[in-house]
Amino acid sequence: MSSPTVEDPPALPALLLLRRMDAVFHAALRQRYHVLDFFASGEPLPAFLAGAAALPDPPRAAVVVGGGTVRVDAVFLDAVPSLAFVFSTGAGVDHIDLHECARRGVAVANSGTVYSADVADHAVGLLIDVLRQVSASERFVRRGLWPVQGDYPLGRKLGGKRVGIIGLGNIGSLIAKRLEAFGCVINYNSRKPKDSAVSYRFFSSVHDLAAESDVLVVACALNKETRHIVNKDVLDALGKDGVVINIGRGANVDEPELVKALKEGRIAGAGLDVFENEPQVPEELLSMDNVVMTQHVAVLTAESRSDLRAITIGNLEAFLSGKPLLTPMLPL
Repeated sequence: MSSPTVEDPPALPALLLLRRMDAVFHAALRQRYHVLDFFASGEPLPAFLAGAAALPDPPRAAVVVGGGTVRVDAVFLDAVPSLAFVFSTGAGVDHIDLHECARRGVAVANSGTVYSADVADHAVGLLIDVLRQVSASERFVRRGLWPVQGDYPLGRKLGGKRVGIIGLGNIGSLIAKRLEAFGCVINYNSRKPKDSAVSYRFFSSVHDLAAESDVLVVACALNKETRHIVNKDVLDALGKDGVVINIGRGANVDEPELVKALKEGRIAGAGLDVFENEPQVPEELLSMDNVVMTQHVAVLTAESRSDLRAITIGNLEAFLSGKPLLTPMLPL
């Protein structure tokens, strides 16, 4: 009697990975897919993509870092013509040419609202830090200056501040809700006014919004219209007592003009989680006690990492099984 034939397990679908992952995330992907890891390959991007495209079963899906150095455009898509789905691990998709993807029938999804609450918390934390000088006061105490120089200069209260939010999407709305609890007056700018359920005052001009604000929070996506949306004129409208908080993208703010306004005392301070040429930070900012900086980590918490794994794999499984994506992105 012949022994039963043992069939080989089906091959795992190939997946392009263009993002550094923690060990748990990487293992979760490897359990489900044949992971082609760009950063582990040590190859230049063109050679890596050419090798992936030449496989007998080339990848149909890719995971790319949000706001990263890899741009998904015509050149990228030409290099791997088998691709039919791109997942971005960030909320922003300024690194993905959505129109080109749509033209080629390449589906795109992002992290959705995974990060929204964490980013909103971080924005409020930056604002409190700038106004109450928490980090600057901590350095003052740590350096032993309290018994030598006496009390540190007074900060300013958050309650009652007029806060202008540029971009009232998921994150902007959560920032507004949090700041309302502190007694702040909320105004906003977006592509168009929100529905009647939003009671905040709408400004079609960012300049006019800044002129009516004590704090300007940048929470919009980065695109051609919003690049340097906060420029010299907007900073001057905000004025010498104004504060800028940026948890959007570095290039939403004209960084040289921001540095100049801070140096000249034309605005009072800034809280920055993002920068125009990351990881490079303007050297002048490093010595400014009225500037609070973090290294693009507003999205990063233990909880958001776990949620991101789930939403990434959920979207990949939906695509590979022909089901609707969980968090699709379409061109505007």
